Amino acid sequence: MPHSLSPIGVFDSGVGGLTVLRQLIDLLPEERFVYFGDTARLPYGEKSRETIIRYSIENTIFLLEKNIKLLVVACNTATAHALERLEQIFNIPVIGVIEPCVEQAIEVSKKGRIAILGTKGTIRSESYQKAILQKMPTAYVLPVACPLFVPLVEEQYMHHAAARLIVQEHLKPIREKSIDTLLLGCTHYPLLKDLIRSEVGDEVNIVDSSSACAHKVCVTLKKMGLQATENATPKIEYFVSDDPLKFQMSGRFFLKLPIEHVSLYQT
Repeated sequence: MPHSLSPIGVFDSGVGGLTVLRQLIDLLPEERFVYFGDTARLPYGEKSRETIIRYSIENTIFLLEKNIKLLVVACNTATAHALERLEQIFNIPVIGVIEPCVEQAIEVSKKGRIAILGTKGTIRSESYQKAILQKMPTAYVLPVACPLFVPLVEEQYMHHAAARLIVQEHLKPIREKSIDTLLLGCTHYPLLKDLIRSEVGDEVNIVDSSSACAHKVCVTLKKMGLQATENATPKIEYFVSDDPLKFQMSGRFFLKLPIEHVSLYQT
């Protein structure tokens, strides 16, 4: 049975979920973590709902073998399509990246004018839009698909001159619609946060799914009495379903920490 010293399990389709893990490490330095990147089957956004659910169940089963005490679905696509099924099947707290982000966006928005930046798949799923309007029916919600943001981050082009032009182009609708809160609906996007901030100005609230999710994990652990004690020994284990070396190299950029070892686990 999981207990306070058991690890927190985190899965994503690849390296993007490491931005969530980084926030978790900062907020919960005493905790142990097991991260699984399903790199053999990414990207999830191009798969069917049924396939995404199957992948998510398989990922969860693997992490449960590590005796995790809580599961973090650090993938917007998996959260949108599989979170409810995971909650039904597994007897463990499951936290995704959508609801915590929506809750925080609604909390900080003064005018109820909220824009969502996401991949085409996330925007098409309408998961964020529906979640916002369910909690704030009077909100004005502007979904904006940003298909070039992930490649910018993956190729580490955030400081290239082209990056600013791409961000400016994607953010045009936001400036035109008097948005007061901007929701970053992709775990890659926090790495573009400074560039986005320079375009929208300080008067617009920016809420990212990584930090919002990590705060929700903290609250849940405390509520359930599952926080690691101060004398716990923190540890992070990394597993991927393909190409550990590539994950190790690119993962350092996302995590902003060294990754000493990555193990291969094939689902």
